This record gives sequence, structure tokens and C-alpha cells, in this order.
Amino acid sequence: YFDSYSHFGIHEEMLKDSVRTKAYQDAIRGNAHLIRGKVVLDVGCGTEGILSMFAAQAGAKHVYAVDSSKMAENAKQIIEANGFQDVITVIQGKVEEIDLPVEKVDVIVSEWMGYCLLFEAMFDSIIYARDRWLRDGGMLLPDKAELYIAAIEDAKYKEDKIHFWENVYGFNMSLMKRVAMFEPLVDTVHPDHICTSIRPLWNVDLLTAQKSDMQVDAPFELQAIRNDYVHALLIFFEVGFTQGHKPLWLSTGPHHKSTHWHQTVLYLNDVLTIAKDELIQGHIKIFPSSTSKRHLDFSLNYQFDGEVTLISSQLAPEFIDRLSMDSPTKRSTRRSHIG
Repeated sequence: YFDSYSHFGIHEEMLKDSVRTKAYQDAIRGNAHLIRGKVVLDVGCGTEGILSMFAAQAGAKHVYAVDSSKMAENAKQIIEANGFQDVITVIQGKVEEIDLPVEKVDVIVSEWMGYCLLFEAMFDSIIYARDRWLRDGGMLLPDKAELYIAAIEDAKYKEDKIHFWENVYGFNMSLMKRVAMFEPLVDTVHPDHICTSIRPLWNVDLLTAQKSDMQVDAPFELQAIRNDYVHALLIFFEVGFTQGHKPLWLSTGPHHKSTHWHQTVLYLNDVLTIAKDELIQGHIKIFPSSTSKRHLDFSLNYQFDGEVTLISSQLAPEFIDRLSMDSPTKRSTRRSHIG
């Protein structure tokens, strides 16, 4: 897992994500009065150590930049090239295994989020670092996280994704249609495709959360905003920097500028013919896979009693969706499969 982050491409993609990087810059520089003279821990500083350098620019007394990948050496050289070597100390290793030369830190900053927020499960390291080193009343950047859900019309892509298997260079591979249906996608969805209300699904306070809290088991109810067809559910997240002078939120939703996280799309078994104001009700679970804590399993059931369509559907246990990935560099692929 950590060696996968030794590839340059993933760091380039994250740095070029101006929404992501600018949000952290604004959160750190905008709260310089709370960071000035303080000790900061950057968990997962990456190849560039940019969050550590933002903290140094904000006047931090000292910053400890920790990363498990081999890119920590690159971060050290970049930090030296920018003249921050006396303020920032780079430490290569897992945050759970290293020692810091201080008892406590005042601020922990980290860009820990994965696809659908919870993919890759780096929040374990944040919770460990918080409990081990953050002083009472200290600051986490970010400190809040929320998931949202909506339904979308996506007939064209579902047609391409599913019916493609009926004739693959002259061969019938229809057996793959069922497998393809149960594979979540990472995609940038146009806001015009959203045909229901957008509802909060789950939220967490990272200042108090435990590892067991970092999974989703929640009902949802979505109301149609027009007459349309529903082919999939859409999930996206927001994280909040709320301990500062002015709360700031980073959103990965369709109505905001696209990020490298995009959104997560879950295709339904059925096509729902939905009329304005009709309701889709359901329940979704998102939890660590039994085969790898960094992967995700999804369990979904939904009910729809509309004027035209009556549906009650549940994923059988043997077809639980699994988010898995061979290499994070796949993030750069539009409509990339997580698995």
C-alpha cells in the first residue's frame, strides 16, 4: 500500500487538484493566528510536503512531516530547496511506529480522504496520531466529514457498461453483466443528471471518533425533483475545517468544481420511472472489507412505490459490492473502476 504512493503520478494529480490544495492552503493560512508558534504534525506528507510548508509559512514553531513511502526523501529535498529545513523535520515511517521528539503537538494536519471518503482507511492513522500526540484542545485539519447521497439518470453510460458484454468482438460474455452491475465506479457526474434531492447520509467528528465509528449504516430517503428515470445512486463527501476563525468546507459534490476524488456511482438492479415528489427509500452500509481493511464493501437495499414502478430490491450477500484497487494511480482515469 505505502509503496504504491511512491509513484510520482498520484502526487502530481493531487497537487494539480486546485480545489483540494487551495482548501488546505486557505484553512492553514487563514488560521495563522492559531498556528503561529505551535508544533504541527503532518500525517502522510507525501512527495512534496506542501501542507507542512503551508504550516511553516503560517508561522509554526516546528512541523514534523511523516510519510511511510519512499517519497519522504523527495519531500525532504523539496523542503530544503524552499528553505524550510530548520522548521520542518521529515520522518519516514508509519505514524503508528515512529517516535517524535516532543510529548504533544498542537495541530495535526492530514489529507487522509479516499474515494467515497473511506476507501484506503487512512483515518486509522489519524485517530492513532490524535490519541497519541494531540494535546487537549488541539486542532485537527480537517475535523469534520460528511457523506451525501442522491439518485441520478445515467441511461447512456449504463447501456454502454452493461450491454457491452452481450457482444464482445463477436462473443457472448453476458455472464459478466451481473458482475459489472455490482462494481461501483468513480466518475465525475454532471449536476444535471441528479434527479432527486441530495440528502446527508452520514457524518463524523474526527476530534471524538473511534475506528469503529468510521463505517456507514444509514437509512436514506430521496425525493424526485422532476419526472425522470433513475439508474444509479451517487455518493460524495465534504470535509470541514471548523475549529478556526471561520469554518471552511471542501466539497467533492457535482455542483462544485471537480476534484481528483470525483464521485462514487452505484448502479441499481432496476430502472425506476419516477415522478416529481415521489420517494425512494433505502438503507446502505459501507464497511471495511473482510479481505483488506483498506478496501470497502457496500450493502444496499431500496424500495420504491411509484405511480409507474413498484420495486423492492436487496443485494444478495454473495453480490456485495467491493471497492478494491491495485494502484492508486488509477485515480487519474475518468470513470475508473474501483476494483
